[in-house]
Amino acid sequence: MTPDRAAGLVESARALAAGEVTSRTLVAQALARIEATQASLNAFRVVRAEAALAEAKAADVELAAGVRRPLLGVPVAVKDDMDVAGEPTAFGCCGEFPPVAEDGEAVRRLRAAGAVIVGKTNTCELGQWPFTEGPAFGATRNPWNPEHTPGGSSGGSAAAVAAGLVPAALGSDGAGSVRIPASWTHLIGIKPQRGRISTWPRGESFQGITVNGTLARTVADAALLLDAAAGNHALDPHQPPAVDASAAVGRDPGRLRVALSLKPPFTAVPARLQPEVRARVVQLAERLSALGHVVEEADPPYGQIGLTFIPRATAGIAEWASEAPSPALLDRRTRDAARLGRFLGGFPLRAARRAEAVLHRRIGAFFESYDVVLAPTTAAPPPRIGAMLELGGFATDRAMIAACPYAWPWNVLGWPGVNVPAGFVGGLPVGAQLLGPANSEPLLISLAAQLEAELRWQEAWPPVTVASDSPAA
Repeated sequence: MTPDRAAGLVESARALAAGEVTSRTLVAQALARIEATQASLNAFRVVRAEAALAEAKAADVELAAGVRRPLLGVPVAVKDDMDVAGEPTAFGCCGEFPPVAEDGEAVRRLRAAGAVIVGKTNTCELGQWPFTEGPAFGATRNPWNPEHTPGGSSGGSAAAVAAGLVPAALGSDGAGSVRIPASWTHLIGIKPQRGRISTWPRGESFQGITVNGTLARTVADAALLLDAAAGNHALDPHQPPAVDASAAVGRDPGRLRVALSLKPPFTAVPARLQPEVRARVVQLAERLSALGHVVEEADPPYGQIGLTFIPRATAGIAEWASEAPSPALLDRRTRDAARLGRFLGGFPLRAARRAEAVLHRRIGAFFESYDVVLAPTTAAPPPRIGAMLELGGFATDRAMIAACPYAWPWNVLGWPGVNVPAGFVGGLPVGAQLLGPANSEPLLISLAAQLEAELRWQEAWPPVTVASDSPAA
């Protein structure tokens, strides 16, 4: 283990259990890395330095006594839409937010597994956009090139993991918000089945389209964090059957039928896959074919799925915006989206929710012919910092759809998806999605691990020195 970059989650847990390192050492090193890069990367909204060191000391006492838990003493981070007792949950917004009284269920489960939460990572305002910037905290930057965004809305978590500040982090994904920043920072990003990782104290976040997921440098690390965080509050409306994600890492996926889907789902404004990104995704398809899988071009029958997404997304924004302590401080685009969400919150929302069962049947039938869909995660490499920050609402939507038209349908469906690194375009990372039907995390994880063993993408790191002269805002 080198103090300048975090060891992986699996390796950190192993070393702690073996007595090769203390939790206090790992946590102190993580805090030092965060402090050294905060002015340049700006990955964190809240750093729990004193509390994390105290929790590390307690973990060391347990380890010395022979206690073993999956993540006992390992430092991790969570996105700032998740409740951590004693800390505010600002979710990218300006204003004064009071500390919350209790951990959210996902954080509670991480603590039960022994993890030390070192901080809460930056996210754009209410998680709406594929960039992590705003007046509340400035701009979070991409470790591969600080002039570019790490994506969003889980951009702080992605930047922290990609730069090696922490071995893994939780994010949330309502329209690709785990998979998009994973794609743009060369990470594994698992968007699990709806309900796999609880979003409590919200039984459903954004009318069920948002789930909590994991970001890590390796499939095994992402799977371990998923296993640690998975599970439900008694009142969760979605409680899928349990899966063992870590066991799937070493499992041969078998010979699979893979649909290579390069066509963007229908959107109201144009979206075009950039040729360089297409080439990287096709190379992955060719590697899958060389591994013995049957790969052919085919697109899921999405139809007008976008009509079911908009009412759910905007109604979710309206719910969150109504709880902001200073609604007048919200971005104008947020206020406009919340207004639309209130308008669509009656019959259109109920119709959108009912349509999900029809979509499950129609797109589910596609999986009678194919086991997995391989699709681009984004249509373009990460844009420059500020490229979308000052746009109006419609212009933001156009730019967002042009860059990221591929991820959101799986949020409507509530099914699993895994981003895997697909290579680089102009020195910037891009990714591809492995998408499956309900509760297919083990299959997707085993296939991702098979690709990782071939391509060894985890061996590539961003530059060690992260442009410390780049301003945070």
